[in-house]
Amino acid sequence: MPNRLAHESSPYLLQHAGNPVQWHPWDRQALDLAEQQDRPILLSIGYSACHWCHVMERECFEDADIAKVMNELFVCIKVDREERPDLDRIYQLSHQILMQRPGGWPLTVALTPRGHAPFFAGTYFPPEPRFQLPGFADVLRQVCGHYRENRDKFDGYVVSFSQALSKLNPAVPGASPTDPDVLLKSAVSTLQKQYDRTFGGFGDAPKFPHPTQLELLLLGTARLPQDDSRHCREMALASLRHMAQGGLFDQLGGGFFRYSVDREWKIPHFEKMLYDNAQLLCLYCDAWTLTRENLYQGIAAETCNWVQAEMQDRTGGYTATLDADSDGEEGRFYVWSETDLRGILSEPHYEAIEEHFALYGEPNFEGKWHFNVNPQRDSVISQDPRHLRAIQEARATLLQVRSTRNRPNMDTKILAAWNGLMIKGMARAGRILDAPACIRSARRAIDCIRNNLWTGHRLKACLAGNRAQLNGYLDDYAFMLEGLLEMLQTEWSTDDAAFATGICDAMLDLFEDPELGGFHFTSHDHEALLCRIKSGADDAIPSGNASAIRSLIMLGTLLGNSRYLQSADRALGLFSPETARQPSVNALMTIASDQAARGALVIVRAAARDMDSWKQAMNSRYRPSDSMYCIGRDLKNLPGALAQKNPGTSGIAYVCRGMQCSPPANSIQDLLQELDG
Repeated sequence: MPNRLAHESSPYLLQHAGNPVQWHPWDRQALDLAEQQDRPILLSIGYSACHWCHVMERECFEDADIAKVMNELFVCIKVDREERPDLDRIYQLSHQILMQRPGGWPLTVALTPRGHAPFFAGTYFPPEPRFQLPGFADVLRQVCGHYRENRDKFDGYVVSFSQALSKLNPAVPGASPTDPDVLLKSAVSTLQKQYDRTFGGFGDAPKFPHPTQLELLLLGTARLPQDDSRHCREMALASLRHMAQGGLFDQLGGGFFRYSVDREWKIPHFEKMLYDNAQLLCLYCDAWTLTRENLYQGIAAETCNWVQAEMQDRTGGYTATLDADSDGEEGRFYVWSETDLRGILSEPHYEAIEEHFALYGEPNFEGKWHFNVNPQRDSVISQDPRHLRAIQEARATLLQVRSTRNRPNMDTKILAAWNGLMIKGMARAGRILDAPACIRSARRAIDCIRNNLWTGHRLKACLAGNRAQLNGYLDDYAFMLEGLLEMLQTEWSTDDAAFATGICDAMLDLFEDPELGGFHFTSHDHEALLCRIKSGADDAIPSGNASAIRSLIMLGTLLGNSRYLQSADRALGLFSPETARQPSVNALMTIASDQAARGALVIVRAAARDMDSWKQAMNSRYRPSDSMYCIGRDLKNLPGALAQKNPGTSGIAYVCRGMQCSPPANSIQDLLQELDG
């Protein structure tokens, strides 16, 4: 008989609707039940593309005996971390405090029925003891026994744990911001120590892309002295190259997987996340701008094609994730046996693929091949037109065959935050790669969010099952604002500018701390939780506070809005002590500090026929903290200070920093001279 999750719209929650566990969603009914019955809450947090979440469901949550123990001892609540990042952040942080190590998914936490403080935390548990882990049912009995034996102590524990979490929020602004060049040098020094000089990236296996840290290194190429700049360039570009040519990238269909399980980027964890691909798309566009190397352009283009083909639904919004598993096996959709390949391809095509992907010796994934580009291939052969044509034809054949396989499940919900990230990526790709299809794709996504998740006063976080739900979080506002500002750089729209201003005003009204500065993750009228998080550090996705600061600087400068600029200054001041202490962990905040101190915003007023030459001049060099907005000379009734930016006869440009703009530049040469100066 279905449990209460049967009425939810989240694909992840619906996957558990048939479990014998009496699952509840996180809602008032479940929380009241726990308090009335004085039963601890067993909170399980995961997401639909999570491989180990599926494993624990099969092994534990579908087991009638284990479900009986769960139902008798706990009120069991299942949460989709993509819908409720507020809960996930609190209890991941709680896991780190309790266990002194990072958490992960599935996250398994026992909470007090009053106040919802965690008193036990873990991740995956097997049904019986193995992997040096206890059996799940034994864990549940011990945890519940601990609660019963110490029941009288837990009221005070709730207060003390909530206070411990709150103390992790920044409380005292810095006396003065640290010089951004000092922050950048310090961050680069730390990353050099963590950098893998053989295979790129940072640290050992498992190896994640760390997009904001790579963005910081690309900034270092433009900001730091020659030797430091060269090191930044080597670290950033080598990492991007290894990821692009390794198994982290889907060499047939495009798009990046979540992370590599090995140091060499050969074998990924096979889920594909929208937010990873959005951030990496921006980076490959930037690498192409910096180097003009075809590899980076090609990877960006293939990622765009994959997004449009597989991740954009009929509403225009971008869906959330592709599962790692198909037919119950991780990676099955993507890997090939030698028998398969020889049966599908002609001999010349097989030989081309064999050489291109180094299909020699033992297969690299459970008796099958997951494709990695051969790092030792002969550059002369690989550039031979006949050889390249054979590879392209073989890839097309394999992709057609792969399309007939059972596909991994897709989580079809549309998240405002992740759509903002991908709108930014697609708009940048459209501009940098001269790809009108990418611009149209970003336009459709903007229209989807505006039509379905924007009420006119606030954003909803999620569109699932044709239903807009959940009050938006800081990331929804900050990332959508960044996406809109990127789109405005690609093609000016007065409607988009008004949408961006509406989102910005709502973000300030709903999330800003008016006393200390900075932004809470949840709105002022959000459900009261154990703690209200205010963080400046990056995670798998960028810092919402740093993203908000960057957008406030851009929009405040564009419109001449002092409220936006002052809000950005207050937030930078609040996070400056922690940024100075760990600039590489707070990579996007370090980048935002550079933008505040060094960034320039260019406003061009010109006729449509002259716009391309201005854009080409601006895009000809990598300018990481600068932005450019091209506004047609005939447009009237522009918002804010834009109304005073009058067009010249053949085009004119204004270079603005904060509330100050330079005298207008009447030629491209004058503009570049002003920027370089």
